Amino acid sequence: MSDSKTPVLTENAPKPLPGIYSQAIKAGGFVFCSGAVAMDPETGKLVEGDIQAHTHQCIKNLTAILEAAGSNINNVVKVNVFLADMDDFAKMNEVYTTYWGDVKPCRTCVAVKTLPLNTDVEIECVAVL
Repeated sequence: MSDSKTPVLTENAPKPLPGIYSQAIKAGGFVFCSGAVAMDPETGKLVEGDIQAHTHQCIKNLTAILEAAGSNINNVVKVNVFLADMDDFAKMNEVYTTYWGDVKPCRTCVAVKTLPLNTDVEIECVAVL
């Protein structure tokens, strides 16, 4: 296995904090995406709406990053979902299940105390190239 890792950067997803993290890293035949919040890449602000609108935007941002890496949403094998409130679980899942192709990836979903920008959901994933 190669020791190399290649950062992924696209203007079609929110910019990463400089010097802190990459949008994603390609390594070993996989794409490891950083957590995505419901930020509009053009405005740098969270999109308006509820947990469902935010879930759509998180996955839209991840899709843009995966495509920039040469992969796509249907190649995702592992997802981690972070919710600010587990009461949002069912509503988030209504949107979540419309993505990822026919074979859904492995997934972990946890509630956390606080998310960046005090949003209600953050999603990260790993995909094959």
